[in-house]
Amino acid sequence: MTKFPAHALIVMLALTGTARAQGLPQARPVTAQQMAEYRAKLAVYKAAREQFDSQASSYWASISEKRKARIAKRRAGETIMATDYVLTQPPVYSGPPAPVDPSGVKPPPTPRAPIPVVADFLQNAMAHFQFSPRRPASEIDYKRAYVKVASSFGLTKDQAVRIYGFESGGNGKYDVQAGLESERPGARAISTALGYNQLLTTNTIDLLAEHGALIIKELREKAAVLPASSRTELERKIPVIQRMIAFSRSVPNDWYAHEKLGTTAQGIGLHALNLDLDVGPILQTLKLMDSVNFASRKGYDAPLSAAELEMMNLTGDGNGFDMVSMPQALRLQVPTSNFFQRGGYERNPVAIRNNTVAKLIAATDAKMDKEMTLQGARDLASLFPTRSVDR
Repeated sequence: MTKFPAHALIVMLALTGTARAQGLPQARPVTAQQMAEYRAKLAVYKAAREQFDSQASSYWASISEKRKARIAKRRAGETIMATDYVLTQPPVYSGPPAPVDPSGVKPPPTPRAPIPVVADFLQNAMAHFQFSPRRPASEIDYKRAYVKVASSFGLTKDQAVRIYGFESGGNGKYDVQAGLESERPGARAISTALGYNQLLTTNTIDLLAEHGALIIKELREKAAVLPASSRTELERKIPVIQRMIAFSRSVPNDWYAHEKLGTTAQGIGLHALNLDLDVGPILQTLKLMDSVNFASRKGYDAPLSAAELEMMNLTGDGNGFDMVSMPQALRLQVPTSNFFQRGGYERNPVAIRNNTVAKLIAATDAKMDKEMTLQGARDLASLFPTRSVDR
């Protein structure tokens, strides 16, 4: 049995008592030899990590440089070639794992800001804008409203239904939030992504700021053909939505400014618009139509498949267009890392596993095929008019 000097034991007991009182991790007694071995392993680990981080930093810097060069070439009307991409996969750490401190002491976890959920969206919408969404009597009512808007804006049945399946799991409801797709014990929201096309709070603010006039125009046209009682209700709601749009424009029209605004109580309240039967389907549709129109403005005339449109939805219009506009030969060759920032890529196991453009698009198509068989997707598909031509 290891013996400790009396003064060391007293200090250890005092520290343990303090740790217990403060709810901190408590140290286990260790020998000098154990700590020496741990520090030696830690030094080896740190050296290996530093070498890897240096290689990874160089790799991701080259990704950024190539991306900037491609943007310049496109502006100049030059042809993009394989050499305009990084054609190697990101380095993977293969050194020793981090050693475990034998004392058992671990740094306390970094506290996370709580992610707002539907109850928070509703509460803040009422508190700051006196807005309460007109929620559907049933899921099929929201689907019907979404199909009407999506069809009128130009989304095809194939695009709308397959992306709904991919984003919401094939059975997702209009108020489904990322992380809360199923009622499993301990489930928690992992982001503010909400609805059929999983809009983030930032997306909602972005769309309101960019398309506020269009949204109001759509609502006024809808009100004009409603029965008197329903028309009055919608006409009373329009000024409230105009105030919400004005708030979205209280910062520069920039993604990062909108992201910051989305963390405020008022910004969180704006997200409740996705739950409204009149406004929600417009926002959910505009998110996809922005990508369709972006490709069109860039001169891409071929119809976007649902998987290609999802690439733009997933990585942003610029990166997504880069992927969908390349020929199949390049898709087979170019790593998916070319279209991500390092942090986003390392948190995305799907992009890592399907590590070329062709593989990622094929995996997306396969998931869409599977989700299309579920009842929610089948219900949505059944509501599209028969004259809708899939692309």
